[in-house]
This record gives sequence, structure tokens and C-alpha cells, in this order.
Amino acid sequence: MGGLYILIEVFGPVSGAHFNPAVSIVMAARGALPRPLLVPYVTAQLAGAVLGAWLAHAMFDATILQFSTKVRGGPGQWIAEVVATAGLLLVILCAQPGRVAAMVACYIGAAYWFTASTSFANPAAAFGRMFSNSFAGISPDSVPGFIVAQLFGAGVGVAIAAVLDGPERDAPSAAREEVFMEAGKDG
Repeated sequence: MGGLYILIEVFGPVSGAHFNPAVSIVMAARGALPRPLLVPYVTAQLAGAVLGAWLAHAMFDATILQFSTKVRGGPGQWIAEVVATAGLLLVILCAQPGRVAAMVACYIGAAYWFTASTSFANPAAAFGRMFSNSFAGISPDSVPGFIVAQLFGAGVGVAIAAVLDGPERDAPSAAREEVFMEAGKDG
């Protein structure tokens, strides 16, 4: 939790702290991330997930190049990912601008415990876990189900945020999107 908070705070001014393709897609659709940056952001997120898996292997003296054989899936796992990702987007879209980093970190930390999937809530995380045959890995055959559930969950989070924002977007929503727009222009 603390590590995620630090990463969001450090990389927020550089890239809007975009570590998650589902979040980046939502922000691009809302105009908070310039659309030409979406493909480079998602590419960097996926590459970062793979490099992170390899770095973890190196730190633990494990074989660097691995593919997971851990089959994960089924309705419970996918529902958990819908819930986890919907909640993540809801926090990002509804939190006060100065509190987003702390609230996202706390939410992901909590969601680890209240979801059956341990809350990946991130297509890049699911993708990266294909490259680790550890207890945290996900077999390549299982990853598409996670990604579909996460993208659907992102849509659910956006819909709930829209209901909470009402017909007129409130000042905090507009301010959050302005922060993302400015970060995208710099990075």
C-alpha cells in the first residue's frame, strides 16, 4: 500500500501515474489523457509489467524467463475483478484531487483482502503475471478472462461515478481531469 502511494506521488507529475491500461482508456475516453498518448501509455504499462516480473525473479535468484502454469479463472475470480476495477475507477473519479494517491493505495490494499482474486484490477498486472511461474502467476490461457472482467469493471466504475456526479460534473471531477490533462502534456 505504501509503495503504491509513493509511486503514484512520484510519477503523478510525470505521467499522471498511469500504471493501468483500464484507467488510461477511461481517461482518454473522457478527454483527460490526450488520445495520441493512449497507445504509448498502454505499451509502456505492458512492458513495465513484464520487466517488473523479470526484476522480481532476478531479486529472488529465480530463472528470469518464465511462463506461468497457474490456472486462475471462473465466475468468482472474474466477478472479483469487476468489483475491484469498478471500485478503483470510482475512487479515481470521485476522490478529491489531493487525496487520490492515498485513496487509491488504500483501496487497492483493502481490495486485496475483500476480493476472491486478490484485486489485480489492472490488465497490465494480469499480463505481467503470465511471465512468472510463482504463486502470483496467471497462465496465459487465464489472462483474457481477467482483462475482459477488468475492462468491464472500469465501465461499471465510470457509470457509478456518473450517477454520483449527477447530470452536471462537479468541480472536483473537472479538477481531477485537468490534473490528468496537464500531466499528459508534460509526459
